[in-house]
Amino acid sequence: MNAEPLDGQVRGFLDHLTVERGAAANTLLSYRRDLSRYQEYLADRDVRDLAAVSEAHVSGFLVALREGAGGHPPLAASSAARTLVAVRGLHRFAAAEGMTPADVAREVRPPTPGRRLPKALPVDQVVAILEAAGGGSDGAGEAAASDTPARLRDRCLLEVLYSCGARISEVTALDVDDVDREGRAVLLRGKGGKERIVPIGRPAIAALDAYLVRGRPGLVRRSEPALFLNVRGGRLSRQSAWQVLATAAERAGIATSVSPHTLRHSFATHLLDGGADVRVVQELLGHSSVATTQIYTLVTAQSLREVYAQAHPRALR
Repeated sequence: MNAEPLDGQVRGFLDHLTVERGAAANTLLSYRRDLSRYQEYLADRDVRDLAAVSEAHVSGFLVALREGAGGHPPLAASSAARTLVAVRGLHRFAAAEGMTPADVAREVRPPTPGRRLPKALPVDQVVAILEAAGGGSDGAGEAAASDTPARLRDRCLLEVLYSCGARISEVTALDVDDVDREGRAVLLRGKGGKERIVPIGRPAIAALDAYLVRGRPGLVRRSEPALFLNVRGGRLSRQSAWQVLATAAERAGIATSVSPHTLRHSFATHLLDGGADVRVVQELLGHSSVATTQIYTLVTAQSLREVYAQAHPRALR
């Protein structure tokens, strides 16, 4: 009995990915799994050849992915979009090889993933993290001195991150000369080499003064312009800075996952909660478009709805 045309067409596409495109084993496994589900969908509709597939079939398959069909659970938008990539690749290949008269999947667009709101910490949790960076336990159950060079650096690092709303890469790239302590401003170099000057608060300035006077001299080993130094006297890496925050969050007893971007998100959210204009926050964050910053207004609106739902006697519960 001859194999159905669709089986051979899918095998031909996978062979093309292997030989012509040099696709990785994991990629091939993913494509094979996604296309097997597509074949199952088409077979249920008595479609055995790509030449018989219409755009409506491809669109219907996408709907089935999102809603769940054939005993499969519904897929999230991102997973459905990944599966559609395999299907579109198959039809593009079939059209190019003359197996089908046209690429019927070309106009079928993947679903747009839901917009994830940034995670922001309450002010009291941010303060707890900042304070934990300069003191607390050393991990062995003994109190650690808050004025060691490393602890002074760690407190200063996190204070600057939150005070300026900076990216972790921007802070680890700082040189000593980038900080104007008298003018209370910091020069940050963002994405694409764009520079911006942002103000810095008094607590961060105090942490900077303490670190530059009593901390950094104990870390420096050679002529090094970097503001934040590691124990070998070189520039602190992003990975090490990330660990500083993770350790401080653990000491502060913060149960949720905290990353350097969490402090950046918290910075923006707290400014908007305090009445700052979204375009001012845009400039401080270094966003090229205000649309990127406006996602934080969704965060504050969501917070207002939660407070309303909990506190208003006539709220819908």
